Amino acid sequence: MENKPLEGILVIDFSQYLSAPSASLRLADLGARVIKIEKPQTGDNCRSLYFSNLVMNGESSMFHAINRNKQSYCADLKVEDDRKKVYKLIEKADVVMHNFRPGVVEKLGIDFDTVKSINPGIVYAELSGYGKEGVWKNKPGLDLLLQSISGLTQLNGNDGAGPVPIGLAVVDILSGAHLAQGILSCLYRKVTTGKGGRVEVSMLESALEYQFESVTCFHRDGGKPTVRPKSNSAHAYLGAPYGVYPTKNGHLALAMGSIPVLGDLLGCPALKNYETPQSWFDKRDEIKDILANHLQTKNTADWLAVLEPADFWCAEVMNWKTLFDKEAFKILNMIQEVSMSDGYKFKTTRCPIQVNSGWLTSEIGTPKLGEHTAVIQKEFSL
Repeated sequence: MENKPLEGILVIDFSQYLSAPSASLRLADLGARVIKIEKPQTGDNCRSLYFSNLVMNGESSMFHAINRNKQSYCADLKVEDDRKKVYKLIEKADVVMHNFRPGVVEKLGIDFDTVKSINPGIVYAELSGYGKEGVWKNKPGLDLLLQSISGLTQLNGNDGAGPVPIGLAVVDILSGAHLAQGILSCLYRKVTTGKGGRVEVSMLESALEYQFESVTCFHRDGGKPTVRPKSNSAHAYLGAPYGVYPTKNGHLALAMGSIPVLGDLLGCPALKNYETPQSWFDKRDEIKDILANHLQTKNTADWLAVLEPADFWCAEVMNWKTLFDKEAFKILNMIQEVSMSDGYKFKTTRCPIQVNSGWLTSEIGTPKLGEHTAVIQKEFSL
């Protein structure tokens, strides 16, 4: 494709683990040059942080998934000579980013005031767990902990199941997306006015904003407790039929829609008794019980053949194997193969954004620790 939108932008990335590195991954996919500053010997702690027992080329699969298309430069910021070299990189940078806990950057000499004195037009981006003030500021910013504290776990699963977290690092990825959005807005201002900016995102605020619908309801209805459906839950607040239901040979997802119309389409007369939209909320559990029993009498494909032509919102519930075999998935070219410098190859997702009808892909895999230190020192005369 043509030049990517952020080509020519230099990002100096001190971040680790998953949240902020997901933001720098997005910037890299958009064309920015991202240089990861890593500790000698150990590097980004995510290199050895495993979310499964899968080892890829000696390191964590999580690290590979989130750090492709970046360069690695080793520096010990506690060593004066290394710090001076990093400062020279910062002089040339458009963006500096990190996700250290409050107080750490001051010790390392990369706090906002110091970085701005080196490069007044810098876009300085920082991601924290709970913000830099208050009694929670030093709590560990781990995704599960943020899901638990933010109320997110009360929205999933059926009533009586207890707290149910989402089985992905959703707060990490959301806060990373918010960080990238803030960086892009300040980059626009930098290009148009010459002024950079300071971008601050906390995982807690990202987790709360993610729940904007539910939080709005909570305040509007006087703070009533969240009540999840007793069965087939897919949303704590939405009325029937919203949920996932077993069929004779699989599962079917049903979104919003008229219950009497659904009764006609499915050949289920009992559903016609619920005529008013209010009843779809007040009698949610009753309706879901009727639906759950009725949908188990036929295969998923049989129900889809009736519902889809009528434009009733529904879908087969698939696993990855089922999805990846579908032609509708294949035409997306969502999986790309990337290569490391030692020849190790792996498949991963591509950036989901298209620009001028072109996919943002890159064949560059993850860097070995310090792989680009020498070439960067030469290039920038460090």
